[in-house]
Amino acid sequence: MAGPQQAPHLHLAELTASQFLDVWRHFDADGNGYIEGKELENFFQELESARKGAGVDSKKDNLADKMKEFMHKYDKNADGKIEMAELAQILPTEENFLLCFRQHVGSSSEFMEAWRRYDTDRSGYIEANELKGFLSDLLKKANRPYDEPKLQEYTQTILRMFDMNGDGKLGLSEMSR
Repeated sequence: MAGPQQAPHLHLAELTASQFLDVWRHFDADGNGYIEGKELENFFQELESARKGAGVDSKKDNLADKMKEFMHKYDKNADGKIEMAELAQILPTEENFLLCFRQHVGSSSEFMEAWRRYDTDRSGYIEANELKGFLSDLLKKANRPYDEPKLQEYTQTILRMFDMNGDGKLGLSEMSR
């Protein structure tokens, strides 16, 4: 569900985890983990176009003023870029699972603890079945309802996000991203 910080003018259907990733990859064209510069301009232009298409009357300010106001509201760390967690606050992402995932492994010590716990075969990789166990525990901890197809979708989405070499498992360097 959309969180309480959801902008009132974004009346969009909730995105699935996979759809959210598709949107992210569309705008993070260089794959550096941020929507910035020209990517940010493109994002904002498409957002404005969607708002107009939905019949939302936007202010008559110029694009630069609108972008400045938008960034002030959503760029929580004021670095001039939109990160995945910030975009998850902007777009109505189903259950906001990305934020839940990120918050669970927020610190490096929590990350290493989770890594050791879920790399059950001590292979140095988190395979799909181990990742699925991690996500299942994470969703239970966050009191988020899910079913097997949804858990499978989340597992595949996380793999698509972080499995840079396409081997179907996450190495330590991939997960630390």
